[in-house]
Amino acid sequence: MNMDVVLCVPSCEGPIRKAFEVTGVSPAVAASGRLNEIAALEPSDGYSGAVINATATPFTEAMNLCRQLRSRERGVGPIILLLDHYQLDELTFREDLFDDFVVGPFDVSELATRLRHRLRRAGNESIAPRIEHGDLSMNLETYQASIAGRVMDLTYMEYELLRFLATNPNRVFTRETLLSRVWGYEYYGGARTVDVHVRRLRAKLGEEHAHLIQTVRSVGYKFGTSPNDFVG
Repeated sequence: MNMDVVLCVPSCEGPIRKAFEVTGVSPAVAASGRLNEIAALEPSDGYSGAVINATATPFTEAMNLCRQLRSRERGVGPIILLLDHYQLDELTFREDLFDDFVVGPFDVSELATRLRHRLRRAGNESIAPRIEHGDLSMNLETYQASIAGRVMDLTYMEYELLRFLATNPNRVFTRETLLSRVWGYEYYGGARTVDVHVRRLRAKLGEEHAHLIQTVRSVGYKFGTSPNDFVG
């Protein structure tokens, strides 16, 4: 099965590239945004979608490109527009030029979710809803996780915590941030709730893989891939 290819203009760096990796699609980066470059990069079966980053190119150019892609004889699938918050007012009456938009600062988890949703809604059922990090594999559709081929018996919140951290590797989160992002703003449990879930996750990952969830002293936790950085 061929990997879905999504057009990305004008660049695919940082959280944008990570979102592509998490979603399981391949970016075709057209730095110039010109139609001849877009056509040259296009796979034989066409683009599955497009991500236009209006924070890295003039807004008028981004909208013109959306218009050109919409009127193109060979469509490109759903168009996702990436914006800065101050550009929101400029979207008035232009909703027909794109299918979805995301406002920065960009979060890997949100970008991946939006990208996956739009592609699957457009009929690209081959999009693999998975997170892969070494021996860790998480199926985002069945809510199953496995480590080195062994299925992990996780509670819903253990799974959600692991998913959130794994979607944002090497990014440090305070306990309070994890409570709000994983449990929700309405959750009134103490920050120690996070510590308990981390301890349980490490036990279920096993000694060999406990380093995947690392403690950053006086700050919080992060998902890390190097055992040399592990602090329990």
